[in-house]
Amino acid sequence: MARLEGAGTTAKVHAVVSLKAEHRLDVLLEAAGLARSTFFYHQARLQDPDPQAELKSAIVEAFERSNGRYGHRRIHCEVVKAGRQVAKKTVLTLMRTLGFVCRVRRRKRFTSYRGEAGAVAANLLDRDFDASAPNQKWVTDVTEFRVGDRKLYLSPVMDLFDRQIIAYSIGLAPTLELTNSSLRAALATLDDGQAPLVHSDQGFHYQHSSWRRLLANAGATQSMSRKANCYDNAVIENFFGHLKAELFHHTRYLETGALTTALHEYIRWYNTERISTKLEGLSPAQYRTQALAA
Repeated sequence: MARLEGAGTTAKVHAVVSLKAEHRLDVLLEAAGLARSTFFYHQARLQDPDPQAELKSAIVEAFERSNGRYGHRRIHCEVVKAGRQVAKKTVLTLMRTLGFVCRVRRRKRFTSYRGEAGAVAANLLDRDFDASAPNQKWVTDVTEFRVGDRKLYLSPVMDLFDRQIIAYSIGLAPTLELTNSSLRAALATLDDGQAPLVHSDQGFHYQHSSWRRLLANAGATQSMSRKANCYDNAVIENFFGHLKAELFHHTRYLETGALTTALHEYIRWYNTERISTKLEGLSPAQYRTQALAA
């Protein structure tokens, strides 16, 4: 009988158990390269109930609820919220055991910079990405998706208070109307007296007089990143990274209509369900509701 070269101990024990009704145990152990004591020790362990079965089940449920988008930190947060006391490292180990691998982001960004085609505003945000109340600071940008031989563009406006996407537009071209329509929709949500700082990069959309006019009419203040410095708008860049890792890079979309539908659903899920460790384990909408009720 050939030896089970290269197999792990657990795999060898499983093989011996499955064959011992048909072959002598000493022959199987010799073929497997297992000591008798080692075999009986691991066979006993196979018969014991898994002490982490319930925790594994909770991890599987949380992972499936997130559509496979959560890494171990968010899964840990969900498990703790459900009433279990467990270390993050334990959750990470069990996720690896279950084959739940965190998706890696691909770094490729769309740029709309075409030189100074209009007015460039100062960097008033200055990487201060915290806000003490809704509608104090907004950030925006445009990202591109390639679907076959076509492209789709997303222009969201995010509130830095809770990282919520308060308005967005989707189009087949990165036009002025794409960005202006998302800004108009965001400005329509403001209450009287609210005048946010609106930060973007130096893309031609944001230098254009139509963009500046919308801001001025609403009493909002314009801010821009320094030239070719994505870190000045890091929060919206981070959102694009999560969106593409969790929605786009691991799914093949055959036409732009399907991706548009998926983007609508993702942003709804992101705002209302996707938890953030920066928001005390709450989704943006949950965090805003809790903060305003306090």
